[in-house]
Amino acid sequence: MNKQQDVESNKFSLLVIVLDTNPSQRIVRQNAQLLTQCVDAIIAFGNAHLMQCSQNKLAVLSCHHHATDFLYPLPGKQLDVRQIDGQYEVFSLVEKTVKQRLSHIITNSPKLNTPCESILAGSMAMALCYISRIQRNAAAGVKMHSRILVVTGSNECASQYMTYMNVFFTAQKLGITIDVCAMDKTMSLLQQGCDITGGQYLRLTQLDGLLQYLLWVFLPDPQMRQKLVLPPATKVDYRAACFCHRELIDIGYVCSVCLSIFCKFSPICTTCHTVFKIPGPMPIKPKKKKKV
Repeated sequence: MNKQQDVESNKFSLLVIVLDTNPSQRIVRQNAQLLTQCVDAIIAFGNAHLMQCSQNKLAVLSCHHHATDFLYPLPGKQLDVRQIDGQYEVFSLVEKTVKQRLSHIITNSPKLNTPCESILAGSMAMALCYISRIQRNAAAGVKMHSRILVVTGSNECASQYMTYMNVFFTAQKLGITIDVCAMDKTMSLLQQGCDITGGQYLRLTQLDGLLQYLLWVFLPDPQMRQKLVLPPATKVDYRAACFCHRELIDIGYVCSVCLSIFCKFSPICTTCHTVFKIPGPMPIKPKKKKKV
């Protein structure tokens, strides 16, 4: 083994895909077959990542309205998959595990009477925990590059603002890149996360070429993307969401204790229940008398 091969064997890339499988997504409600197409594209994309290097690792998480589950790898014993002629065993294992696990999750999930938001922030936090565990169990001297890809068709959810911010700055501190593929509306909070961690944000206007977009934009490592021609970055909206109405605001009031943000002044912080002193009226300065 030469020096080049020795260096490559001591590093690998871990890709964690967070797939939004919430049936409340507008694109899923309009076309139920779209979720199947997304799953097939994610499986092909994940196998392409594994094909780049034999040391690479993959994890796929399902983000629902009530829980987050691992689609691959399974927490316990892996499935016993027979080898298919002409297909790499690992590719077959990823495909069968993801589809079988997702079918079980959708079948046993609670029925929805009204649309519910996806817990994307919690799923991303679980992805960070998984990456941290893999990094901790890695052999000494092995360097790991990690990144998270979020594929979602949900709308913006300001109620998870604090969890989003904690995830973004934790990922930035750990050197983990967050990429987002938005399949419906623009998501300003996730756009902030991509900008903070140096990731790529892409909003699709046409879902027919989902796999092509994934392979073009998100398959290359962040170091390699600087040499490629990718979609230009859009202007990031860094406005914060108020804790009272969950709406983005330009100017607001910040609690000096817990840093909660409000669009209107309140004598009591609804988050930490701190009581503030109401400022009195500003004193009127006396007019200076003109000297005769």
